[in-house]
Order: sequence, then structure tokens, then C-alpha cells
Amino acid sequence: MRFTDNAVLFGSDPTEGIIAVEPTADAEVTLYVRGGDGSTRLETAEFRPWVWLQQPLETSAEIQELAGDLPYRFLATCKGWRHFQNLRQQLKRDQVPHFAWSDPIQQYLAASGRTLFKGLVYEDLRRLQLDLSVYCAPEFEFPSAERASDHLMAIALSDATGWEELILVDPREPLTGEKAALERLNAVLLERDPDILEGHNIFKFDLPYLTARAKRHGVTLPWGRDGSKPGTRASRVQIAEKAIAYPKTEIAGRHVVDTFLLAQYYDVGTRELEGFGLEEVAAHFSLTQGQERRPDARELQRAWLEAPSELAAHALGAVRTSRALADLLSRSYFTQAQIFPYNFQDVIVRGNATKIDGLFLREYLRRGHSLPEFPETRMFEGGYTAIFEQGVARDVWHCDVASLYPSVMLRFDYFPRHDVLHLFRGLLSDLRTFRLEAKARMREAAGDPARRREHSGYSALQNTFKILINSFYGYLGFSQGHFADFDMAAAVTAKGRELLTLMVERLRALGARVVEIDTDGIYFVPPAGATEAMLDADLQAALPEGIEVEFDARYRAMFSYKAKNYALLTADGELVLKGGALKSRGLEKFQRDYTERLIRLLLEERPAEIPALQEEFERALRERTLPIEDLVRTDTLQDSLTQYQKKIAGSARNKSAAYELALQSGRPFQPGDQVRYYITGTKKNVSSYQAAKLLSDWNPAQRDENVEFYLAKLADLAAKFAEFVPQRKPREEQGMLF
Repeated sequence: MRFTDNAVLFGSDPTEGIIAVEPTADAEVTLYVRGGDGSTRLETAEFRPWVWLQQPLETSAEIQELAGDLPYRFLATCKGWRHFQNLRQQLKRDQVPHFAWSDPIQQYLAASGRTLFKGLVYEDLRRLQLDLSVYCAPEFEFPSAERASDHLMAIALSDATGWEELILVDPREPLTGEKAALERLNAVLLERDPDILEGHNIFKFDLPYLTARAKRHGVTLPWGRDGSKPGTRASRVQIAEKAIAYPKTEIAGRHVVDTFLLAQYYDVGTRELEGFGLEEVAAHFSLTQGQERRPDARELQRAWLEAPSELAAHALGAVRTSRALADLLSRSYFTQAQIFPYNFQDVIVRGNATKIDGLFLREYLRRGHSLPEFPETRMFEGGYTAIFEQGVARDVWHCDVASLYPSVMLRFDYFPRHDVLHLFRGLLSDLRTFRLEAKARMREAAGDPARRREHSGYSALQNTFKILINSFYGYLGFSQGHFADFDMAAAVTAKGRELLTLMVERLRALGARVVEIDTDGIYFVPPAGATEAMLDADLQAALPEGIEVEFDARYRAMFSYKAKNYALLTADGELVLKGGALKSRGLEKFQRDYTERLIRLLLEERPAEIPALQEEFERALRERTLPIEDLVRTDTLQDSLTQYQKKIAGSARNKSAAYELALQSGRPFQPGDQVRYYITGTKKNVSSYQAAKLLSDWNPAQRDENVEFYLAKLADLAAKFAEFVPQRKPREEQGMLF
């Protein structure tokens, strides 16, 4: 089986080796193609953009009537990109209903049926990593590329072959050395000719800094494969509840991958990361490269002046970490670029539902078929979540329906009504089959060093197929999806609730205690003497054909707090926390640590130690022995500072500590930036925005954190769990702690 033979999923054109597409003329694109010998050649192809219309128009564009009777029944094909843009302006001005993609690369890939990276494996990509070390004048807290006193100290580079280079700026002639460093960087990019430029926070820091310093020195940055300079434009990406603004850099013939954004996307599904700095993300994945702690800016500056080898070690460690992080998190996007009609750089930042819509539109375009209007949105009830018991339960099993919503859609024919070509059903069925096949091939290659590349490729494939399978239900309720269907989405969740209710009833009839339901899974205490085979047979007999039950985990204990908020203790002692009430980043670290340790004591049947835990944290707060990082709150700015000020002036929101500190700092904070601060003062009741102080302003010799404020927070947190914790007896009644 060749997965890429599926034309609907991977595109109808089998051309292999395309690593980038760039619009280089009004009616022409340039393809950068990887040859079998590893060389990169250029090819040109015709490009004629189009617009979908509901009615034919008097226009110089070529008008084609499409098959079917859906609203967008005509396609206007333009002579070139300028013609397309003029037509769209006219349509908008005249308020004529129409639809078109504004990205020429997406238009070309969709019309041609081509995708990037066909016939390649991830290791075929030339990936180059970049990390800057910069000098900040002592009188300033943060570096600025616009200040004459600030400049580069070093540029660390590496690539996927293991090659490394440190471009070190001479401290004796920093400005002359900085210009030479930029020119050397230009030479390296020409020599190494990377397909991808990677770095952590590369969009918001490294690339803007390099661009500004190059401008100061009059150094041109001919980084494009055609010798062009990088282009930058303001962009914004929505990742779960966060909107992140960033300056998007585009380099002709190359792609830019920011591991900061990759980490954000990873955390949407796991909610495991303590923060998104390179050190924090690397520590989570055990990628620290021997650097448990990255020196702060002043320490790096001292190393640059006094011990360049120390600076080199840390700088090269950073690019190695970025390389390992990108290698870990970007493989599935490499596979997605083989599927979707998007540039690799863009496939990372597009939402899954948007990408699925792109699949449908590409195939309807290929078949010359009309399109529906966007759906009428409405609210509908979601998945089944419920809590039946609170507190600690022991010997807890978990079962669920394998791929609940995809299984429901396939078994009960819950598909979009306007998908008259029946792509939804075919794609969902094929993806499920492909995932099973990819998993089987991955297992076959496991453990064989000679098949390591093959194993990693199939691992990325099956993970990508899993992501897409689970995204098809979300597409049904996507307001910007042409084939979305809110009625069908409601039917899917209703059937899911019905099936889970049936499973709960059967488990109870067998004598099980059901503790909690979390969308597609049931946590329960099995009846005495029960076996997995017995329960599986009974549940399977009660469920419709095509709905498969999985018993996928057992736990020593479970703490059920409230719906979708619980903790699990695995057989090997790992503690797994679920839900914002138990692991929210809105809690300071000391609160998260306290919660985790308290729950562990409950689950490990050590409740007598909880009062001592409370006293330990109270004492550490009073004596100011907790690391200041444990008291810090990290807030992400959602609005620009100007928008915030306008909302405050219009009484549209309350004042915020993070925004007030950002304004006071004088730094050009943008949406998506994080502000780290703690609370000062002596009273427990203070206004955070008035008592907040930036972490960077903290003085370890004069600790000024508000002890009473944090003690009150600890007391409030302890009160939330009071009903589950044995209470301390008066001291005269104590033989022990209780």
C-alpha cells in the first residue's frame, strides 16, 4: 500500500521532491525540487488563480459553470495574480457573493494537485538552527536592536547533520565584529543552503534582531534561494484560547519553523508544560543537553568578556536543544505538508478544521463541482461528562469507545448533508485504515537499527492520521467550513452520550462502581472477581456493531474532585493530573506543588502527613525560603497595550497587573507575550495591579514578597480540599498529628 496513491488525501499529482513553491511572476510559480542526488533544481509552472461565484459575471476572467446545484456554481479563472486581485476588489466593492483563497501558494497547490515533500522522508530535509546571544547595556533591563549600545555577542548555528559553528563577535571591536558576523551568517546560509530555518522564538526575537542590526550596518541579507531579502508582515495565530501576534518572516524557497509555536501547539492537547521558554520546554522533554539552567543575560555577558568558551558552550547547547525539539515536534507537520495544499511554514499555524476544509475544496475543484455556502451556526450539547463519586477510589479501571466520534459517524452515517461527492465518509474510512496499517508497519520496523528512518516515518504518519481522524468531528461544528453541519455535529454528540449511558448501565448491572465519565471514557471500580474479558464481552454484546470497546488502563487509585478534574495514580507511582482546577497555570507554582503533594498523600493512603505538609508550606512562606519563581504568576497578553488602554478608558474591563507592568516597563509588548510578576506588600487584601512587581526587578538581598497575601492563597487552596482531608485535632488530644 502506498498511502500517497490516495488522490483525495495526498493530492492528485504524484510529482515528488517539491520542497518549496514561490510565486515569482504574475502567472507563474517557481518550484524548488530536490533531486535524487540531493541537489536542488528550479522549475517553473503556469499559475492561473480563480474565484468561486454564485452567478456568472461580465468580466475578462474565464467563467466555467460547475456541476451540481450548490450555491457557488461558477468558477472565474484569472489571467494572473494582478488580474485576480483586481477582480476580488471589484467583487468586494460591488458586494457580490464570492469565495477565494488569498494565498497564491495555496491556490497553486490546490489547482495542480501537488503537495510538498512527496517521495521524501523527514531526514531528507536540510534543517539549520539559529540562536543569538546579545549584549544589553547595563543601564537597560532588556536588549533592543535599535540601541547603538546593544549588539550581537554570538550567533550559534547547527544543522541536522551535526555540523555546528559559533560566530563570535570580538569584545574589543563589537560593532566591527557584529558586521562581520552578519556577513559570515550570509555566507553560511549560502553554503549550507537549508530548506528550513529553525529556532526558539525565532519570529519574535532572532529574525527581527538580525534584520535591525543588518540595517544599522548596511548589510544586505540575501537569504532567499533567489537572492532576495526576507519579507516580514504582521501575523496572528490562534492556539486554543490564546491569540499570539508575531512578525511572520518569509524567505523565498525556504521555510521558517519556530519551536516556541510548536511547543504551544503540543501543550494544547497535554497541558503539561510549565512554561514555553526553551529551558522549560527542553526540561519537560529531557533535552537539556547537560544544561540544567541557562545562564541569565548578565552572566552570558560576563562570559563573553571573560570566558568565551563558556558562552560558546551555552550558545551551541541552545541550538542543539532547538534542533532536538524541532525534530521531536515537527515531524507530523512534515507529513501534513505531504497532504494539505499549504506551504510547510503555513501548515503548522493553520487549524485542523481549516486544513480539512482545504482537502474538500481541492477535490471539489478538481472534479469541477459547485460548493455550498458556509453553514448556519448554532449551539449544541457537547460530550458526556459526569461525576458520580467524589474523593478517593482504589483499583480504578478505564474503558472507552475506540475513536468514539469517528466510529459513531461511520456506523450511523452521520455525514455532512452538502457533501454530495461523499468525500467525508471516504476520507474518514481511509484514514482509519491507513492509521492501522501505518501502526503495523511501525511495529515491524521497531527495534531494527537499520530501519530507524522507516520507523520514524511510519510513527509520524500514524500520528498524523490520528490527529486528522479526531479532527473530522470538530470540522462538523466549524463555522468557516464549507461542508460543516451543526445538526450533524449535534447528532454525533447525542449518539455518543447514548452509547456511554448504555455502557454505564451495563457496568452498574454487573456490580461496578462508576466514578466519572470524561467525554469518551469511563473510570470505574470493577466488581469483585471481574476480568477484563468478562466485562468486554458483556459491553460489546450490548453495543451496536462497529462500536468497539477498549480497556486501556488500570490505576492504583483515583481522586475524583469534580467533573473533568481528577487525579490518577499509576501502577508505577506516576501521578497524572487532569483539569484546570488541579493543574491550572493560573495557580502559582507553590500552589501547584502543594496540590500535587496533597493529592499524592491522599492516593498513597498517607493522609496523616497532610497537616505537616500544610505547616511546611506555611513556614516556608513566612521565612521566605521558597524560591521566588514559586510565587511568580505568568500572564499572557491577549490584547495590545493600546487596546487594553482603550478598554480601560471605556470601562470595558478591569485593570490587570500584567498589562500595568507592561506599560510601566516601556517595552514594546505584543499580544502573545508573557509577563512574569509577583505581589509585594504586607496585607493579604491588596489590588494585584497596584502591588505587582516584575520578576526581573526582584532583589534576593531584599526579599519583598507579600507573605500574608500568599498565606491567604494557600489557605484558600487548602479549604478547597478540606472535605477530603482529615482535620487536625486540638493539641491536647494529639498522640500524633491527628
